[in-house]
Amino acid sequence: MSKFVECVPNFSEGKDAAKIAAIVQAAAAVPGVLILDVEKDADHNRTVLTFIAPLETAVEGMFQTAKKAAELIDLNYHKGEHPRMGALDVAPFIPIMDTPVEECVKLAGMLAERIGRELNIPVYLYDLAARKDDRKDLAKVRKGQFEGLREEIGKNPDRVPDYGPNKIHPTAGAIAVGARRQIVNFNVNLDTADMEFAKSLAKKIRTSGGGLPNLRAKEIFLESKNQVQMSTVLTDYHVTSIKRALDEIEKEIKPKGINIASTELIGLTTQEALTGYAIESLNVKDFNPEAQVLETKLLKLLGSWQSGANLFIDALANTDPTPGGGSAAGISGAMGCALGQMAVGVSLRSKKLDEAKKPALRSLNEKLGTLKTAIQNCVSSDAAAFDAFMVAMKISKDNPARKTAMQAALAHAALVPLETAGLASQALTALAGGDGISAQVMSDYKSARYLLEAAVRCAAENVFINAEGLEDKALSAKLLGGIKGYLAALETDGSKP
Repeated sequence: MSKFVECVPNFSEGKDAAKIAAIVQAAAAVPGVLILDVEKDADHNRTVLTFIAPLETAVEGMFQTAKKAAELIDLNYHKGEHPRMGALDVAPFIPIMDTPVEECVKLAGMLAERIGRELNIPVYLYDLAARKDDRKDLAKVRKGQFEGLREEIGKNPDRVPDYGPNKIHPTAGAIAVGARRQIVNFNVNLDTADMEFAKSLAKKIRTSGGGLPNLRAKEIFLESKNQVQMSTVLTDYHVTSIKRALDEIEKEIKPKGINIASTELIGLTTQEALTGYAIESLNVKDFNPEAQVLETKLLKLLGSWQSGANLFIDALANTDPTPGGGSAAGISGAMGCALGQMAVGVSLRSKKLDEAKKPALRSLNEKLGTLKTAIQNCVSSDAAAFDAFMVAMKISKDNPARKTAMQAALAHAALVPLETAGLASQALTALAGGDGISAQVMSDYKSARYLLEAAVRCAAENVFINAEGLEDKALSAKLLGGIKGYLAALETDGSKP
């Protein structure tokens, strides 16, 4: 099973919806990337994007975010309450599920090197990825923000970046790339506009001021609400919990007659942190979240591969239009790649394998992993394509935009299975021959190829039915020609198991 990481790029734009959408889409277009949350804030003029991705494509997802942000954001014109030094300001990798944090540190180094080399943006490694002790703290890395760093970089030896040029990018600034544990971004809005008090409060409660451990805090004025905000980060919520931070703030504001107007959780927050708050607030004794939280128990039960397979099979059996044949084609193709990886992996461990064949098998294993991720992405894309067609169908028949929207949706609904077929065809070609495959897994190797062949044929049926409804006959012919080419390849000797 692929290992996944959580990626939380923060970029310096919280107002322009078109720019935000373009940056998010740049990440979403990378195979395997699954967008979980987009949190934008106009006062901060900042957006926090959260997505997960397999190790194989996580760096690409982050890089495309950095590239698009650098194209669209000019920090010379950026104003916002949140500290920032880059268009893409912060790019952390966070371990989830069974992924070791060391993998995130490795990814951070790869991303930092690539950004520096290809985008000519200086990069500083921070937190667990830091290569200098004084760069573990993000606040120290970002000290002076874009304007301050612009004056110091190239002159102060302490500000030499880990990667990239030793000078500021004129519009995109610099980027902090890191690896870190799960944190809680927690804002507390107070019913006061007194920034002097807010400054003293932030200093008093944060770790650097002698306050609570593992707590960062900064005062921010929200013009849209005419309120002060305590913007906090709980870097280890096991040490300083949400409740403890809130209690400390309330202890300081009550004598001043100030109340908490509201609170905000930024981005995604772990269930553990929220459950911990509930347990502390209710003063519950001997509570076991693993055994007493219904959703936790259900997720554990549904987390097995058997349950996941059953859920998809049952979803195919119901009368809903999605998932349908296109999604089934994608699942078949992904299973074919995965089974092929298993056969290759077992073969690589065989003591009888000729050493000369190992490099090619390792390369094949890597390629199948990349193709599997891309085909998995097609499964959700296929369902989304059908949903888009249904939305177009609901447009009033009197509206001239209905026909255009339906034709565009039909074209997309044909392109997705065509992509599925193309990826499955690539996997079939990669698996041709079976050189080096161990005899003990030859049946699995052949089954992998049968699954990939089924993926091509199932995808083809979905291309045919959608392409035939297109009024653009040139596009229809192109789509049909493409899928017929993949089908013809199945009949050649080199593609047969």
